[in-house]
Amino acid sequence: METEPPLFQILVNQKGWQEYEVFKRRYQDAARELAETEGPTSLATAPPPEKRQFVRWVHGEVKTTPRTEARRILQFMFPGVPIGRLFARASATNSSPGLREARESVSEDQFDYGAEDVVMAAANESARFAARAEGSNVGPHTMEQLEADIRRIVTNYPNRPVGPLFREVRALRNRAFEFLEGRQPPQYTRDLYVAAGVLCGVLANASFDLGRYEAAETQARTAFMCGELAGHNGLRAWVRGLQALIAYWDGRPHDAVRLAEAGGHFAPERGTAHIRLASIQARAYGQLQQATDAIAALNRANDMRDQMTAGDDLPGGMMAFPEAKQLFYASSTHLWLGGNQHLSDAEARADEAVSMFEAAPLEQRRLGEMSLARMDLSMARLSRGDLDGAALQVYEVLGVDARRRTESVRKRVQQFGRHVALHPARTTPAARAIREAIVAHQEQTPAELPPGGSQ
Repeated sequence: METEPPLFQILVNQKGWQEYEVFKRRYQDAARELAETEGPTSLATAPPPEKRQFVRWVHGEVKTTPRTEARRILQFMFPGVPIGRLFARASATNSSPGLREARESVSEDQFDYGAEDVVMAAANESARFAARAEGSNVGPHTMEQLEADIRRIVTNYPNRPVGPLFREVRALRNRAFEFLEGRQPPQYTRDLYVAAGVLCGVLANASFDLGRYEAAETQARTAFMCGELAGHNGLRAWVRGLQALIAYWDGRPHDAVRLAEAGGHFAPERGTAHIRLASIQARAYGQLQQATDAIAALNRANDMRDQMTAGDDLPGGMMAFPEAKQLFYASSTHLWLGGNQHLSDAEARADEAVSMFEAAPLEQRRLGEMSLARMDLSMARLSRGDLDGAALQVYEVLGVDARRRTESVRKRVQQFGRHVALHPARTTPAARAIREAIVAHQEQTPAELPPGGSQ
């Protein structure tokens, strides 16, 4: 019986990478992109496999799995295909399950492991064809498709892994830039600047979630510039809020206050951008221990919420500021201020926020924000001596964060661990267990969360 080739050979042949020099270039490109989106930066200069090693991979002559760097790059190049499966041989017999379908169609294998990537790739191909068919740089169909893609991205962002989404947003932003560099009808120029600004804003938020603050600030500056060129107050106010949020998490509360105030100069026609600015400002004032200013900012946010009559003029999703998010910003403010009354208020606001996040449909839950609300709740409970109640929330956070990592959640979990280490109950079995769980979590390699999943 003829021996079938390994899946790696099938994949490189179908992608047109069977020549070593072609594969080498693709490998190096993937390494650079992976370094930029997920890190570490050293991946950008990871050496490609030697030609003799590539030949062994093609022929299935693999005795040991590749080194860690190479495994990550190969998984990036062939999304959804486990390393063990990548180098295994296909079989035409029923006695070798798991690989025989690969000889017929790589797309079937990708549907097993990365259905969304394949489906979106096909959709993007159709969108590009439609753009060419319009016969001009930008037409109504192109704009409609671009706006639909943005709505989908900002809607899905809160419950999808950040790294893979970053790559998709970057490609879409590049398309928006290409449109702007062309010659489009004047009525589309403003809309393109808004679209490009929103996408840069999403990339800024994603860079921030990945812990790359400098990159986030660069993306945010470009997003703000696009808002300026479009004359769009909603976008300008939202970006100033994002810049203030980055400063807050970077330990620069004075900058956070200043940027939030600057955002208030742009008055969007409707929406939640100013509620968000006031809430961010309240947290920064709390960090500065300026209780009067912090409470005044919380009250302004509440008043604006009561007076709001229409939804956002931005595409919603991650760019909206729902009431649940406002509540946990208030809980963070009260935690900073400390004292029995503020701790009681922090626990009440965080508990209400968690309940509201949990009430949302599974596919619409804001996983990172819900985790931060749980961390506020855990800190409030720990501060009043309820270690068991605090640990319960942290265990929930660790389960979600193992599959959708963000920098802000990582910082809060570390902060909780430090507080437990200093807590009077630090020697109890419950305290030791939660500290060990936090350490184990920090040592784990992040797993990807399927779209919409939270369990």
